[in-house]
Amino acid sequence: MSCLMNTYARQPVTFARGEGVWLWDENGDKYLDAVAGVAVNALGHAHPALAQALCDQSRSLIHTSNLYRIAKQEQLAEKLCELSGMDKVFVCNSGAEANEAAIKLARLYGHGKGVETPTIIVMEKSFHGRTMATLTATGNRKVQAGFEPLVSGFVRVPYDDVDAIVQIAEHNQNIVAILVEPVQGEGGVHIPETGYLKKMRALCDARGWLLMLDEVQTGVGRTGSWFAFQQAGIMPDVMTLAKALGGGVPIGACLAKGAASELFKPGNHGSTFGGNPLACAAALATLETIERDGLCQNASEIGDFIRTGLADKLAGVAGVLKLRNAGLMVGIELDRPCADLVKRGLEQGVLINVTADSVVRLLPPLIMNREEATQLINLLSQLIKEFLAA
Repeated sequence: MSCLMNTYARQPVTFARGEGVWLWDENGDKYLDAVAGVAVNALGHAHPALAQALCDQSRSLIHTSNLYRIAKQEQLAEKLCELSGMDKVFVCNSGAEANEAAIKLARLYGHGKGVETPTIIVMEKSFHGRTMATLTATGNRKVQAGFEPLVSGFVRVPYDDVDAIVQIAEHNQNIVAILVEPVQGEGGVHIPETGYLKKMRALCDARGWLLMLDEVQTGVGRTGSWFAFQQAGIMPDVMTLAKALGGGVPIGACLAKGAASELFKPGNHGSTFGGNPLACAAALATLETIERDGLCQNASEIGDFIRTGLADKLAGVAGVLKLRNAGLMVGIELDRPCADLVKRGLEQGVLINVTADSVVRLLPPLIMNREEATQLINLLSQLIKEFLAA
């Protein structure tokens, strides 16, 4: 019996090594990885640039703490601001921590404006983390159940519905920010209508609110640009990152612009491990590789290739409702719960994910090429056909 707490319904496989988009288990069986550690392994497995950066950094310094300046952390912050146009960065360890920082920024901002109970608008079917504040912000009752009392200070509206936000604004004078995913990942790869973020940007400007984007899953090249907001032609006040940022090494970041970037003062927030030399070396190597190898463009092209390939293979198949993608975030929505496809995929040597009960979610490494994508299309289309015919 394992001494681990029973927090995951893990698949019956243990991986021993990886290379590129492939993994091998302890028995030597090979698997095509279309999950990438849940959008984390942007460079795939055992990428030479990332491995070299980790080896080099570990030989000099792994951790010193934020009581002192950290050169690699400062370099990372500068690079993230260069890529995003944001002004300041707080470096932490995860997406949940990055979102906690964003929530704290919104509350500081509200109190600074004289709002006694600052309130953040969040979305149905969203996912922001599993800390008490971020699970409260999350729009999934399964995540929250059993952890009441939840944290106050959140109001929920349907995703992709700006009119609902306007109605809330008319009756709630405590709103100080909106927290939203540019594309909902855990919610089922939901892509909003064109103009959604622009409308929210305009609403926040008119009302004096912060627009806070959770790009934990969409950021760092996943949707075909460095950050999803860049495709919408807007700038957020706050943006959170994690997952792909370290290429597999735990690291998160909360970026801020304008007034939001000046809110934190010494003592307001912190992290013991956040932004240590090892994690920042991994993040810098990941960003440099994505930039050098044109992996944002590759994510856009291969993501579209996978969606159109699956659409062709699954055309006319009863039970397939929708196929959608934003770069290498791909969702195949079926008309029934399909969690069993994960096990079936494992048996056929392909790693996939099912979210929102009925959506097959693909999050392959950004390095995936057309040959590998074709293998994925062929394997997955056959799996889905057999599942729906059963």
